[in-house]
Amino acid sequence: MLRTARVLLPLAFLPLLLTACGTEKVVVAGREPLRPAPDRAELHARAEALGLAPGLVYVTESPGFTLARQSVGVYGADGFSAAYWSRKNSAHLLLLVDHGTMTAGDCPEQPVGPGTGESVSCERDGDTWYRTSAGQHEYAVPENGHLVRVSATTAAVERDALRAAALAAHRPTDVELAGLLPPRHHDKPPPPHNGRPIERGDLPPAGDGAPNNEVGASG
Repeated sequence: MLRTARVLLPLAFLPLLLTACGTEKVVVAGREPLRPAPDRAELHARAEALGLAPGLVYVTESPGFTLARQSVGVYGADGFSAAYWSRKNSAHLLLLVDHGTMTAGDCPEQPVGPGTGESVSCERDGDTWYRTSAGQHEYAVPENGHLVRVSATTAAVERDALRAAALAAHRPTDVELAGLLPPRHHDKPPPPHNGRPIERGDLPPAGDGAPNNEVGASG
């Protein structure tokens, strides 16, 4: 079973995030410049800093869709979520990766996309599952120990395009991963000097520098 107890804000605010058609409010990932990517250890550290299991980070490709960077986040305990947005019609693909698998027995019990609480219909399609629920459809691709799912609204994305996006999902190259994950923040306050707080030169020699609240002639 997929663990859906914790879905971070990028997924919760996905409808608002991806309705900025005609504006520049949605930052999408374009073609990355040709530059050396950080080493794999640094990339894994960046993924783990977000709470992601590095082995569950995936990317996909679909004509007309680009990654919405703000949507990248955690799904479940340490799974992965990201959305791909179409500037043409504001349609979006939701990519979810988490531990687990899918069988004929539990397929109807697992939500489609972020989940609506509605009943789920399942259809076997080769090595994948095609699933529908309340105007949403999804392709689920079982991998070794985890499940890759790509979903969209049935009105916005055709089934063939959805299937192609699910089959195109793959673990990113170093360059793709570098463009996907934000850099780690190393800006931390300096440690105390010899265990003592750092002296400030902007405080008076006596008192704590708080305002004088005594009532004067004008008080």
